[in-house]
Amino acid sequence: MQIIILDQSETPLYDTELEMKETYPHINFKFILADISNITRLEPLFSKYNFSMVYHAAAYKHVPLVEDNPHEAVLVNVLGTKNLALLSHKYKVNRFVMVSTDKAVNPTNVMGASKRVAELFVQSLQNLGGNTTKFITTRFGNVLGSNGSVIPHFRRQIEKGGPVTITHPDIVRYFMTIAEACELVLNAGTMGSGGEIYVFDMGDPVKILELAKRMIKLSGFEPDIDIKIIYTGLRPGEKLYEELLSDNARTLPTSHEKIMISKDPSMFFEEIDELTELLIEFSKKEEKQEIVRVLKSIVKEFKSNNSIYESLDK
Repeated sequence: MQIIILDQSETPLYDTELEMKETYPHINFKFILADISNITRLEPLFSKYNFSMVYHAAAYKHVPLVEDNPHEAVLVNVLGTKNLALLSHKYKVNRFVMVSTDKAVNPTNVMGASKRVAELFVQSLQNLGGNTTKFITTRFGNVLGSNGSVIPHFRRQIEKGGPVTITHPDIVRYFMTIAEACELVLNAGTMGSGGEIYVFDMGDPVKILELAKRMIKLSGFEPDIDIKIIYTGLRPGEKLYEELLSDNARTLPTSHEKIMISKDPSMFFEEIDELTELLIEFSKKEEKQEIVRVLKSIVKEFKSNNSIYESLDK
């Protein structure tokens, strides 16, 4: 068995290489530096390695940054996904597993909408003529301790003596650990006949204010006495709570108690293929308003919140 790990960020890739070789010296790893938006770089790898499974977790996911750079969201989250999914179909990869996000449900930001478009594209390949690949999507919330997670951010703020910044006192998020997320993704990857969107049971949502207070207390301080908590206001595209299911989605149970299937609306390949090409075209020209206009035409439930794109909803 050989495991190929591909990333476009050289330092995390190198750190992963050191960790994997030390922890699993008996496994044959190959570490490749490449960008998934570059299909001419990807195709020789599919041809050479004859992959049996592809786990696709690459994405831009920082909501305010992506709101300001929608062209990058499309080039990575949409074009990158499209490249990997089409190559998996062409080279008859057994299973393709895409990691999506709860922000793709009723999105209020470009990041979530771009991931919903990626979901729709991946699903559309399932029923394409001659397809033998099982295309699977997994959808879940925030992963504790992952890149960009709020916990390391709060820890740094507490170490500096505060203040701890929260966008809104009522904001809530779903959380799971890295180990839980990995286990569920691996489980979902072996289930089903393809075309499914798997939704994970994330438990109850956590109030970010309570999380901050608990972290301050665990560090030996008193909230609002030793360490101040201040509210900075919702950021562009941000909403108070995330949803794992769209309004018109129904769920079906699976053999795993923490994994359900979400029955979301889907699109035909020809339609989503044409619309994503239009998106990519506008993205290469960095035409922000046109990019978001096309995103909204694909993802009808995408309504911008606290964003320069709200005018497009009128």
